[in-house]
Amino acid sequence: MRVLVLSDTHVPQRARGLPERVWSEVAAADVVVHAGDWVSVDLLDRLDAAASRLVAVYGNNDGPELRERLPEVARVELDGVRLAVVHETGPTRGRERRCDQWFPDTDVLVFGHSHIPWDTTTPAGLRLLNPGSPTDRRRQPACTFLTATVRDARLHDVELHELPRKAGR
Repeated sequence: MRVLVLSDTHVPQRARGLPERVWSEVAAADVVVHAGDWVSVDLLDRLDAAASRLVAVYGNNDGPELRERLPEVARVELDGVRLAVVHETGPTRGRERRCDQWFPDTDVLVFGHSHIPWDTTTPAGLRLLNPGSPTDRRRQPACTFLTATVRDARLHDVELHELPRKAGR
């Protein structure tokens, strides 16, 4: 199972749309995960229509219409991998400990908010993933997203992809 992981798209505030490369990855993915800060309901509609399966939450920059349609926390099982998605996990300091407490029955937690890519494993074995942002790099060297595969009830091939700086659709 091929998984695409996105967050903090901020369309149309930070970009007109998602980069073409991201749309190609959407088409190739079995599951698209989005960890919030969509800003635009239009993007949610487009991504929902294009994705084979969408697992998504709202973020702190998402208004009432997005919050009506999306949960604060999403939990799914992907071929035996217990996945949770949330926008914010708080400060970097103490993140692993907090997430172990908040998500004890989870194998992988996807989060966003910081626009900073993150890939660690907590003391309890919880994998924490933040894909960064495909549209707003902030202080990072590039805009980013993640891909991974799920097989044999485990997450494999987690890869951070950097995007060139140019407008999306």
